[in-house]
Amino acid sequence: MKTVSLAVVGAAAIAALAFWAMPGAGAPPTPHLVTPQPLRLPPPRNEAPPSSMGQVQLTFAPVVKRIAPAVVNDYTRTVTQVQTNPFFNDPFFSQFFGNNPGMRQRVQQSLGSGVIVRADGLILTNNHVVDGGTDIVVALNDKREFKAKVLTADPRTDLAVLKIDTKGEKLPTVPFGDSDAVQVGDLVLAVGDPFGVGQTVTMGIVSALARTQGAANDYQFYIQTDAAINPGNSGGALVTTDGKLAGINTAIYSRSGGNIGIGFAIPANLARRVVEGVEGGGGVRLSWIGATGQPVTSAIAESLGLGRPGGVLIKDIYPGGPLANAGVKSGDVVLSVDGAGVDDMQSLNYRIATHKPGDKVNLRVASGKAVRDAAATLALPPENPPREATVIGGRNPLTGAKVENLSPAAALDLQMDLLAKGVVIVSVNPNSYSGNLQFQPGDIVRSVNGVSINRVSDLNRAVNGANRWDIVFERGNRRLQLSVSG
Repeated sequence: MKTVSLAVVGAAAIAALAFWAMPGAGAPPTPHLVTPQPLRLPPPRNEAPPSSMGQVQLTFAPVVKRIAPAVVNDYTRTVTQVQTNPFFNDPFFSQFFGNNPGMRQRVQQSLGSGVIVRADGLILTNNHVVDGGTDIVVALNDKREFKAKVLTADPRTDLAVLKIDTKGEKLPTVPFGDSDAVQVGDLVLAVGDPFGVGQTVTMGIVSALARTQGAANDYQFYIQTDAAINPGNSGGALVTTDGKLAGINTAIYSRSGGNIGIGFAIPANLARRVVEGVEGGGGVRLSWIGATGQPVTSAIAESLGLGRPGGVLIKDIYPGGPLANAGVKSGDVVLSVDGAGVDDMQSLNYRIATHKPGDKVNLRVASGKAVRDAAATLALPPENPPREATVIGGRNPLTGAKVENLSPAAALDLQMDLLAKGVVIVSVNPNSYSGNLQFQPGDIVRSVNGVSINRVSDLNRAVNGANRWDIVFERGNRRLQLSVSG
């Protein structure tokens, strides 16, 4: 480019001299002499040829060599009962063929990954990898296989903890990192067994943080990455470049079923709390904030006098819960927890769940245009009233349904409205009357033959001894009615 510029300027100078040299053009102007300046070069950079292969190429081989033996494969075998004829679902036909007609077994197998987080064989994976599995086999990186026992499986966090018997052998582990320290743009490695082809390592960056989806009362709060994650990677490790566990690979967004560069991992800080619960012998016991809320949109922010959208607008507060005891009221907006911003109930639940019951957290709360700090002492959700879990017997439309009293603790386990009350169906035997009538887990029984149902004992009295049942129940936001004659 400089050569072209000089050529143009030189041509212009020659043309000017030629012009003044033309007859009748007059005398040329007196030239103005410029004293030449010495050429100043920048100081030489301290450059030296590479002295080792480590300086020639960037490699993650040392990190992979350290963590790969701690990432395992999970093989799950599930036996399900299926009907050979769909007509047997009809209660009419079940009167003639019984409650278990034409059933046969179907064996389903699934593949996932896992991460050894304790040297005696404690393994972290996804709940959806082992859900419903009757036989679970863990294959180590060195091809050895072990039968695994499920210590806990939590659908709220989609995490599960397995245990294998190592006979005293110490296995390699992946240490937990601080997922709150992960930043968008950080390099990460995803390790797992996609499509069963064998252990595979892929590299990408953290694309986004605080991705949330699902119900407002769950803990779905993800790290997004473009590192290739495919079916079979679920439960595998997402690690930082220093070999620390940043998250558990869980899901992908895809229209084809394959990777398109949008993968999600459960943050390590939440996974650590699940493991700590298992190690303490109390299962998964996550702290509770004691409220429901919704995101603050632009319209809500304007109506509340807030400068910008953001935070969680508190709707309902459980009396005596952590938020109520902190002085937060319905209509207030929780902006942050310990300095970390929250924009929906999932992110608020996550920030609370990464703390232990009894911990104090600092909240930033807006009441209109006034912003203040509040301290909340976290607790476990109360189980009041007691669950009184019961399987309905006898001959009635709810026979075979397992029911229990709703409380904040029960609602949290079932991923329902934390302030819901009544009697809820927890599970249904598909080969029973309740299964044939298509009752579903999460249905709340409100009344039977006009009698309100508040406790399990009320339901037992109402359904037994009658020969006709008018049942009113709630399913989601709908109120349904079913009439059955015995």
